[in-house]
Amino acid sequence: MSLGVPLAQVATSTVQWTGVGVSKEGRIFANFPRMETDTIPYSVAEVSGNQATPFPNAEWNTWNSSLPAQNRFVCVQSVIVDDQNFLWVLDAASPQMRGVVQNGAKLLKFDIGTKQLVQRIDFPQTVVYPASYLNDVRVDTQKKFAYITDSNLGAIIVVNLATGESRRLLGNHPSTKSENLIITVEGRVWRNQSGELPSIDSDGLALSPDRNYIYYHALTGRTLYRIGTQYLQDATLPGPQLAQKVENLGQTEPTDGMEFDPAGNLYLTTIQLNAVTRITPNNQTQIVSQSTQLKWPDSYAVGSDGFLYVTTSQLHIPRSQRTEPYRIFKFKP
Repeated sequence: MSLGVPLAQVATSTVQWTGVGVSKEGRIFANFPRMETDTIPYSVAEVSGNQATPFPNAEWNTWNSSLPAQNRFVCVQSVIVDDQNFLWVLDAASPQMRGVVQNGAKLLKFDIGTKQLVQRIDFPQTVVYPASYLNDVRVDTQKKFAYITDSNLGAIIVVNLATGESRRLLGNHPSTKSENLIITVEGRVWRNQSGELPSIDSDGLALSPDRNYIYYHALTGRTLYRIGTQYLQDATLPGPQLAQKVENLGQTEPTDGMEFDPAGNLYLTTIQLNAVTRITPNNQTQIVSQSTQLKWPDSYAVGSDGFLYVTTSQLHIPRSQRTEPYRIFKFKP
């Protein structure tokens, strides 16, 4: 059953994906975290239909614990294509959230055309802790900053792309913390592999079209927050003053990924309702599309063709009980 804007399926996979990025030419990239198993065929791939081609090559996509982590994808949680048409890969480097592999946590920028690595940010243990899990990333190419959520320990990590320096912010602030919400999807209470109720901190985030605000949300929570990017960029601003700049925007349905369209609508993946929703610039919440095929809508990408793309990751269904492929849909808002 589907309601609202129709969904067009553009890719399927038998391997679980989370993030999606779409190039200006319409090439679609997805990432496949080592979330429930260490044995996956690739971590980043260009996808079309049911085909997946490892990107940038097979070597980057081959890792096990006997191999050094610097030039391999260990556990990629997010990919995005920026407005300059570069692919950014966020490697949380914590397979099954067991702990960050030494020298593994990194943010990588690739030239889509040449498949060459253009820039890399390696995170020190003072910024990405051993128990961290880097979740989502947004890149401001004009001001040269990147923003990343830590969903296991709760924080916003800010990267100065001009200097390569990174800082860990709001790590003690309630806005980055789980509200211990119990999530129920399609009648199932979401539990992890050991049967426990997950508690996930700051997860989805979105950069406003004017680049002036970062919006963020804990996965097991209902509260939407934002903070001015000028404050995140200011390395001289003391922590207590930074905390005062956080704005509570009220309650939403539990959401995983978030993204703005160019018109300033904030799209949320509304996991409990199998839906795509948006908050309009005048603060109206609308269901855009609702479908039983949206089994845990996970992450968004905005295409230059005016379409929005969304992945499904089926996180609420135990791995052994998943019978459908993972999907990427596109829709015209």
